[in-house]
Amino acid sequence: MGAKDLKQKRSMAEQADIHELYEESVQNVENEIEFLQTTFKELRGRTGYLFREDFCGTASAACEWVKQGPKFQAIGVDIDPDVLEWGRNNRIGKLPAEDRARVSLIESNVLTVETPKVDLMAAFNFSYWIFEERATMLRYMRRCHEALKDDGVLFMDMFGGPESFEETKEKTKHDGFTYIWEQAEFHPVTNHMKCFIHFKFPDGSKLKRAFTYQWRLYTAPELRDLLLEAGFSKVTVYWEGEDEDGEGNGEFTPDAKGEADLAWIAYIVAEK
Repeated sequence: MGAKDLKQKRSMAEQADIHELYEESVQNVENEIEFLQTTFKELRGRTGYLFREDFCGTASAACEWVKQGPKFQAIGVDIDPDVLEWGRNNRIGKLPAEDRARVSLIESNVLTVETPKVDLMAAFNFSYWIFEERATMLRYMRRCHEALKDDGVLFMDMFGGPESFEETKEKTKHDGFTYIWEQAEFHPVTNHMKCFIHFKFPDGSKLKRAFTYQWRLYTAPELRDLLLEAGFSKVTVYWEGEDEDGEGNGEFTPDAKGEADLAWIAYIVAEK
């Protein structure tokens, strides 16, 4: 039996790459980098060149950052050697040589890592919610404050709304697969939540629990208060606008109140 026959016998789930599926499902690094740079320029009146991506995973955002030009440099920090190696092979390795040289990946804990002071930092995909103890979260935010230049800016994302407190499943169809977000456990006393990402394919095969997350669901006021306590001078929530159907349009602007939506995603932007 040839290699082609073996491939045909393998299910779609067996042939899939979970990192590619993840990025197609939940990330849009082009939009993220555009938001980072545009917002930084609006706040600081200059271009930011040195970027640090915490919990960087495959470092796709860091790679997108350096594509802006020869002056742009990125640092990615993650504690997981396997996902960093995947990023080196599948993201950094595919950049032109001159861009590749301006991305550095560090396998380290974001609570203790030492890097040059950067213009802007990002902690996206809610990964920083892994710090369930308030004191640990405050410690992390203080580390972010220290890692920024004097006019640096920290960008984080968050989600919320009544549906975020439920044990539920949500399915989204993509080209060639279905993405399933499962909020498997929620503990109201601590706001601890356990979530899974599953993938399902047209041939009926599945990747169950491709990704597992155990977090504390932090609320917007908690995060704002923590960032101010950590030393940031100003904290602003950027809320997503709506299209004519009432769906998110991908445009985020400052909002002091937000909307009482059942589920929402927003950015929280902290200025040093």
